[in-house]
Formats: sequence, C-alpha cells, structure tokens
Amino acid sequence: MTRCAAITICATFLLAGLCPTPVRAGDEPFTGPSNYGLTGLLETPTARVMPENRFRLGATQVHPYRYYYGSIGLFERLEVSGRITEVIGVPAFSDVSGSSYGNTKDKAFDIKLQLLKEGKYLPAFSLVISDPTGTSLYASQSVVASKQIYPFDFSLGMGNGRFGKKPLPPAGEGFNLQIFTNPSAWWQDAQLFGGVQFTPVDWLTLMAEYSPIRYDLQTQDPAQPKYFQNPVPSKINAGLRIRPARWAELDLSWQRGQEIAVGASFSFDIGRPLLPIYDRPYREPERLRRDPLADRIAAALHGTGFSDIGVEADGFTLRVDAENNRYFFTPRAVEVILDGIAPLIPPGYEYVRIRIKENGNPVTEFITTGPALAELREGRISPGRLFALSTFRSDGIGPPVPDTVERRRYDYGVRPSFEAFLNDPARFVSYRLGIAAWVEGYTWRGGTAAFEVEGYPLNTVTTANQPLSIPVRSDIALYKQQNVSVGQLLFDQLLTTDSQLYARAAVGLLEIEYAGVDGEVALPLSRGRWVVGVGGSLVQKRDPDNVFGLVGDKWYTPVFFNGRLNVPEANLAFGVQAGRFLAGDWGARFSVAKYIHGVKLSAWYSATDTSIFSDPYNHGYHDKGIAVEIPIRLFLGHDSRTSYSISLSPWTRDVGQDIVHYRTLAEFISRYSEISLDRDAESLYKGKR
Repeated sequence: MTRCAAITICATFLLAGLCPTPVRAGDEPFTGPSNYGLTGLLETPTARVMPENRFRLGATQVHPYRYYYGSIGLFERLEVSGRITEVIGVPAFSDVSGSSYGNTKDKAFDIKLQLLKEGKYLPAFSLVISDPTGTSLYASQSVVASKQIYPFDFSLGMGNGRFGKKPLPPAGEGFNLQIFTNPSAWWQDAQLFGGVQFTPVDWLTLMAEYSPIRYDLQTQDPAQPKYFQNPVPSKINAGLRIRPARWAELDLSWQRGQEIAVGASFSFDIGRPLLPIYDRPYREPERLRRDPLADRIAAALHGTGFSDIGVEADGFTLRVDAENNRYFFTPRAVEVILDGIAPLIPPGYEYVRIRIKENGNPVTEFITTGPALAELREGRISPGRLFALSTFRSDGIGPPVPDTVERRRYDYGVRPSFEAFLNDPARFVSYRLGIAAWVEGYTWRGGTAAFEVEGYPLNTVTTANQPLSIPVRSDIALYKQQNVSVGQLLFDQLLTTDSQLYARAAVGLLEIEYAGVDGEVALPLSRGRWVVGVGGSLVQKRDPDNVFGLVGDKWYTPVFFNGRLNVPEANLAFGVQAGRFLAGDWGARFSVAKYIHGVKLSAWYSATDTSIFSDPYNHGYHDKGIAVEIPIRLFLGHDSRTSYSISLSPWTRDVGQDIVHYRTLAEFISRYSEISLDRDAESLYKGKR
C-alpha cells in the first residue's frame, strides 16, 4: 500500500469517528456479502455482521475464481461462512483415470466475531479468521473497524496471509491462528486494507475498496502459476450492490483493474414459515353433545391430530392422556388439547393434568387449574399467561390411563431424499436424488417395527478411492451407488420408568451398511439440564448386493459413554460421545447444536487414537462435519412433526465413526425435558402474556 493511500484511508476513518452523526440501529444496511460470502465489501471484510439467525446463499464470479458460499448469523455478533472456491481453467485430479472432477476446488470456512458494537463515537470492531485449517490456500487473520456516517460506512483493517506480505502455510488437521500464537509475526506480515460504502437509497449501495492482495506472491494459490505471474494492474476495486428485495442482492464490480465481477445472493430468516401455519380449530358436532365427557374429549382430540386417548375424571381432577401425531412443539400440542377440552369441562374440577405420550409411554405432564382454564375459555387470560401459571413435569407422572381409544397401530409416508458427497477424485459433487418410503407398526407400548426402502432414479455416486486400512465407512460408495436399497428393517423397543430412567434396544437391519443389535440407557438430571448414559452396538456389515446378506464374519462393537448439556436459554446443546468407535479407535466426539424455531444446526469434531490405521488418510485425521434439520411445517401451511436432515462431512474416512441410530435417547429425552418445554412455551407465546 502506498504511503499516500494509507494516510488517506486513516484520515478518512478518523474523521468518521469524530462525527457523531445519528446512525441506523445495528449494522444494517451495510451487511452485504463480499466475493466469498462473509459480510464485507468486495475482496475485503468489514466489521459488520449479519443479524442473528439470518442465512445467506450466494455465488460470485471474478475470473479466474468462482465462489459458492453459505453464511449465517449464528449468534448476535458472530457470523460463520462456508465456501467453495473454484479456479477456472486449472484442472484437478487429471492423473486419475476416468475422473470428471473438473476445475480445482477448495473448501474453506470463515468466522467473524464482532468484539465491539458501534457507538456514538467508537466504531464497530471485529476479528476475522479465514480458512484456518486444512490446505489454508486462502487463509488470513484480520482485525477491522467500521464506522458509519449514514449514508456512508467507512472500514479500515489489517490482515496477514491472503492480505499480508506472504501466504500462510497449510494447517493440516490443526488450526493456523498466527494472530494468537505469534502476534509479532502477524504484525510484521499484516497489511492495511479499507474502503467505503455509500447507500443513497435503500435498494442501492456503491462500494470502493483498497485490497492489498499480492496475487503474484500467493504461491499456494492454484491460480497463481497460470494467471498471476505479474502483479495485478490495480489494487482499487469498485462496484455497486442492488437490492431488488429484502431477500436478494445483486453485485456488479470492476476488480483488480482488469476483471468484471458479478454476484448474486439470497437471504432469509431461519425458521420463518414460507406459508402461515394454520390448523383448523375443532368444532363439536351437535350429535356428540349428549355423549359422556370422556367420549366427547376423545372425539375432540382425535379430530385435532391425537391418538391413543385416555380420560379419567373423579370430579376434582381431570386426567387426559394423548399421543401427539401432528404438532412439532409440545406446548403447541398442549394448547390444542386445552382449546378442545375447555368448552367441554363442567364446573367443579380444580386440576387438569395432560400427559403427552410417545408410542404409549408417558413422557411429560402438563398441570394447570380448572379456574385458569375457565379464564382462558372466557378470554380473560392468554395462552401465554396460562402457561406461565402452569407447569410441565417429566418425573413421577405415573403410568398411562389403562383404557384408551383411537389407538394408532401403524403409520407410513413418502419423503424426498437427497444426498450429496463432495470432493471425491472421481468428481467434485456426487449425489443421489429420489424418494424414501417408510412404514412403522406399533405393536405394544414402546414397541415399533420399522421398514424403509429407498429408490434413487438420479444417482451419480461413485468413487476413485479404494477402501482404506480399516474400512468401516470408506467403502460407503458400494452401498450408496445402489439405485434401490432397504435402508431399515428393524424392531425398536423403548422403555421408560417413573424415575425417568430410559432404555431402548433395536435389532435388525439398522442402517444401509450395518445390521445387528443396538442399545442404550440414559437418565436426565436437573430437570433435563444434563442427560447421561451408556450405549453400544454389536453389528456386522451388510452385503450391498444382497438385501439380507452379510459380509464376512467380523463383528464391530462400538461402545460409548454419552453426555449432553442442554442450555435452552441460549437455544444450545452440547454433546460428547466418548469410548470405542466402529473401527476400534478410542476417543471422543464433541458436538454442538443450535435450535432456531425448530430448525436444528449442528456441528461435530472427533479426537481419537488413529494409530490403529496404517493408511495416511485416516492416520492423524479428525472427523468433522455439519448438519441441518428442517421441519417440513415451514413449507406446508399447517403443523407437522416431520423433519428432514442434510449433513456434509467427508465420506471416505473411517475415524470417529458410529452406526446410524434409529433414535438417540439424549435427543429424545431433551425434547421432553422440563427446561426445554418451558423454553419452548416461552418462545411460542413471547409477547402474548
């Protein structure tokens, strides 16, 4: 950077800080994406962050790079972005026979933490960590400040690596964080960057920046040998950003003094339904109004999505048992029950106790008073106020009402199924798209027979990799490349006790690759704040070409201690799975999940003893990945308990692997824990008390 340019940027930024002009709340409207997805200008980041729980998908092309990205405001002040960088015209794996991988592609993630929010005089200040692990082709660590004098927003930062005087070395399975581990080296390598945004109207932003990137010195960049033998003509980039809608942004810019760049991104609020959710209220037919109270309640609940209904009344307490078949959130299911029974209950009942069941097992009880329910019926209190006056409990709720009606014996369905696998030498993206049909039979209390068959008319799954030294998952392509397969054929038994000890066991074809026996025992503590337990499996590999066949005589015996910490106040859960994994490697897998209006975002990381593996791919490796689970209710316009999940993780590694479980007790128990139900009720009826 020239001395003149540095003095100009610093002087402009100082002037911005000395002007206490009124600003807009938060970082809006300066939260558009940079080339690679993280909130910023074009090539450089700003101190701005996306709003919490907002998600963005987009792509940018500025020759020779093509970026595909997804970014999320994970928490207030914390933004996380994942990206794929494609280098146009630079092929990868050209030495692999039959490979259709195409251009070189690199996966990376970036994190931005806003350490200081903007004030009247002080700027917003953020720490940016880019591509800290793996190949670290585009790694950097930066600090950046942003100050707005609306409609202008000024940014100034310093960064090493990609923005510095020399590229950072590969991090491998570790993390390259020079800004923390060697601050003096970071300072010596770091260079200034900065820019300004101008928003004359809400739908238009003009941008200009100084980018210090020395493309000709980025020797780790696959693009450098072919495209950047000499310095680029200019370090000044300029462009415009158009917002035709709140959820869409289009970028057009001139970068490096030689390239036109175009980009588009789309953003939305996580968990917000695309269609308003409406469930038709129950209206009792005239012909039922002379029936006994228990029959009238059973008809009301069955008509609104419940089954296995039991009613007991002694004139003082009314007990209602029901299985929730429709409503994603348990407090919402309880509200529907209350709406259905409130007009039917005669005077004199002091307490109403509602137990929600799972396949005949009571899992939680809602306790309220008759007078409070009467006030709800008459409109004197809101549902939110009723929940505040009432309580959920999950221990000591007793056995279910013995005499029930509308018992559900089976269920079935069809769902779309899409799986994608990235970065195999054969092709960058392998996928399969089809449908999965399933049927479940409910034999007795807690017993479930499950069958699922999958069909994929579009299936490109293949691999150029050979199974590794202990192939417990590195041979998964043999199973995924089948166009038709039986995903599950098993029997699962769930047991509960009044002291909240839970147990489950499953036997059969447990998942696409393994068959055998799987079991678990767990116990919630402190109202469900903690869940602890042990589990294990005894499995053999299935034959991918024979539905009921097994391969060899080798048995796999993963066994674990399972622990989970629920923090519903922050919509978070932390998990640990410690013990022996499928391949025999001992260690632990750590996970974190965030829940946003029913959407579950999760990530995991394993640390195990990989010395048992003789191949270089597993040795020293840490299994890692991300997943999202999306309730289908967001797209239907009515409530549903069904969710679809998608995960991204390496599929040709054997470290830190477990079988796919029909259900896990930690998740099941946590869903019905008292602290989680209280939080769900608070979130659903926030502002309605």
